Amino acid sequence: MTAVIEVQNLTKRYKDKKALDGVSLSLEPGHIYGLLGRNGAGKTTLMSILTAQNFATSGTVQVFGEAPYENARVLSRICFVRESQKYPDDATPRHAFQAARLFFPNWNQPLADDLIREFQLPMKQRIKKLSRGQLSAVGVIIGLASRAEITFFDEPYLGLDAVARQIFYDRLLEDYAEHPRTVILSSHLIDEVSNLIEKVIVIDNGRIILDEDTDAVRDRAATVIGDAAKVDAWVAGREVLHREELGRVASVTVLSALSPAEHAELAASGLDLAPVSLQQLVVRLTQKNEALAKEEVR
Repeated sequence: MTAVIEVQNLTKRYKDKKALDGVSLSLEPGHIYGLLGRNGAGKTTLMSILTAQNFATSGTVQVFGEAPYENARVLSRICFVRESQKYPDDATPRHAFQAARLFFPNWNQPLADDLIREFQLPMKQRIKKLSRGQLSAVGVIIGLASRAEITFFDEPYLGLDAVARQIFYDRLLEDYAEHPRTVILSSHLIDEVSNLIEKVIVIDNGRIILDEDTDAVRDRAATVIGDAAKVDAWVAGREVLHREELGRVASVTVLSALSPAEHAELAASGLDLAPVSLQQLVVRLTQKNEALAKEEVR
């Protein structure tokens, strides 16, 4: 399948700091990607470069087979919605949607109208007077109604309350099912979006530390719980992501897909096995990566 985005050895340097450090990615059409990582990990920088709103220090970016910078053929097929989106001081939501309708060739006004009603958005109020949640709704509506072939959501929905976020998730899945495109969700709310995303990309300190199908990722780790000596003996030789101990009981998260025979072996040993959520896995991988980075500095 031909990739819609190809990134090779992308680096972005700000003075003495690398925001991106040799990033290489290939994104296929028709998938929802989760771009996950801590604040400052490089998520926004990466998306800004992919949408020609920032420049790489080195490396190459191809979107639809072309460089995106100053390329109207490419940019008209991309929608980038970010939390810090700026609008003219006197702009209202109506003005923002009218501008979006002119820019995005696949704009769907009936969908926009439905979302305006669902989010109860005041259309005539100036955007700078909107609440944070209402401002988030403006971005979400543009991102969904644009039906752009590639849509980036850089956490624009953080201002929404739980009910409004669920509206966003539901409508995203509904419209994506009817009109497939490539969606990249950047989020800190990993557990909330874990059922939406089909592929997981985790970035930490400007480097990609995980790039896999979500289902495969869920099977990659497990937490073994029980007598500390037995747990330590069982996990010996495996990649340990995290270890906790309370008295004689240990809980160890290992990066390992377990076979049915290993499940039976654990049960026979009196050890318990707990699943690892996507959020837990991302947190543990990030912690491990940062520990390794500190060792490299030493």
